[in-house]
Amino acid sequence: MATKKHILFPKHQRLMEQVGHNIKLARKRRKLTTIQVSERAGIDRTTLYQIEKGNASVSMAAYFNTLRVLGLQDDVLKLAADDVFGRKLQDLSLMSKKDL
Repeated sequence: MATKKHILFPKHQRLMEQVGHNIKLARKRRKLTTIQVSERAGIDRTTLYQIEKGNASVSMAAYFNTLRVLGLQDDVLKLAADDVFGRKLQDLSLMSKKDL
């Protein structure tokens, strides 16, 4: 079975690259080598390299384990935490049910 290629718009690819850059900076601030982080995260060193480049085809689990090693695992909870648009849609739905 062929693997599906992940395609991102350039704007979204830049966001992924920024995430990768942030992870790389966090690793360097902690004075950890790529070997140390990859071994502790249970991933290949090449996978860590791809994470630090912001590669979207790397699994979320690999990103999470890398963040865990850096002590940043709670940052995952910030993803989609403030869903303003979703709450507005929910409010509209509730308002229309009241009108019935």
